[in-house]
Amino acid sequence: MTTIKIKGHEFAVAAAKGSFDRRALQYKNKIIAALGMIGLSEDDMEIELKAAFKSAPASWYLNRNYLHYSYKSARKYVENLYVVLKVIELEVDALLAGRKTPEEFISEFSEERDVEHRRRAAREILGVDADSIDLQHIDSKYKELAKKHHPDMPDGNTEKFKQINHAHKVLRRELQ
Repeated sequence: MTTIKIKGHEFAVAAAKGSFDRRALQYKNKIIAALGMIGLSEDDMEIELKAAFKSAPASWYLNRNYLHYSYKSARKYVENLYVVLKVIELEVDALLAGRKTPEEFISEFSEERDVEHRRRAAREILGVDADSIDLQHIDSKYKELAKKHHPDMPDGNTEKFKQINHAHKVLRRELQ
């Protein structure tokens, strides 16, 4: 069993073996139940079961805010969906226990509607693979490009430097 740390939470993730569709549906229903604990209905949520894809996204609306969380570091979709479930459960528990304010909860998951497109574009700007999740590699590419395009450098480009910084922020938010 592997232990991972995400958004300040540490938990164990077991490799899924068999019954992927059934488990994915169970995880989806648990996500719906967890978000239901803070007053959301299933109509406020979008959790697609896409076993053919690796990334497991969940989106929902709360107080007119579009909230989103996805995970794709595990090998299988169902394992990624489990991580999404655990993060949402732990964050909802923190909200209900008063360890987080509603504003902190919203800030933790607030994203633009085109977040997946922005993440692809950010990877392209930094010159990393479209499915890269290695934060150390992304950080090193960022540092290399930021140094090259810094406005104080002879061949510096302020606009390119801003693009690189924004791309790095988008990916750090996804992968931390």
